Amino acid sequence: MPRIDFRQLYDSFDAPLADLDCGLLCAPHNPSGKPFCCDICQAVPAVYREEWAHLQKNSDLWHPWQGDECPGEPLDPNALAADTPEHMLLLACKGPAHCQRPFRALSCRQFPFFPYITSSDRFIGLAYDWEFEETCWVISNLGAVTQSYRDEFVRTYDRLLFLWPGEFEGYAIQSEQMRLHYVECGRRFMLLHRNGNHYMLSPRSERLERILTGRLPIFSKYR
Repeated sequence: MPRIDFRQLYDSFDAPLADLDCGLLCAPHNPSGKPFCCDICQAVPAVYREEWAHLQKNSDLWHPWQGDECPGEPLDPNALAADTPEHMLLLACKGPAHCQRPFRALSCRQFPFFPYITSSDRFIGLAYDWEFEETCWVISNLGAVTQSYRDEFVRTYDRLLFLWPGEFEGYAIQSEQMRLHYVECGRRFMLLHRNGNHYMLSPRSERLERILTGRLPIFSKYR
């Protein structure tokens, strides 16, 4: 992994995702009462090992994920760790009520998005994690994502993917998996393009169709 100043990276990727607290809008739909993105029973954060060294040194917010934080559904940490890239590890935090925002991990800051890489190896914008399509308020309200957040996301990953070709490859694979998922679903998916517009992307051809904010899709919980 290249040498990265995570404090500098965090400071340059700190814009609000939306001009409101979207966690207050999704939390009522989660049985735990927590925002889905802040609930490790819904999503276990993965961080770079060098990032964990920075967090461990500067904050008491995080600890290694044990797999027993969800009483009703204990998980085997070894099984999930086996699916985690070698340069990353799984963490758990103290929960949203005790969040130390300056020490949010990169995976927290990017959620629910990841850099979308085309089949021709171009980073063209922000795609969302399709597993949260039905639960994340932001995915049903993509027009609420601030331009400052989009700009900082693109700048952050332009730099990170340039410094770290292996990470570029990882996101290229994730993007391919997204295309295959939507081919199976028989529908297109939304992309927040780096040019500032919204597009529907066809998973087979990767053809883009620009779409106005008022026509963006809304999923079940938020209709």
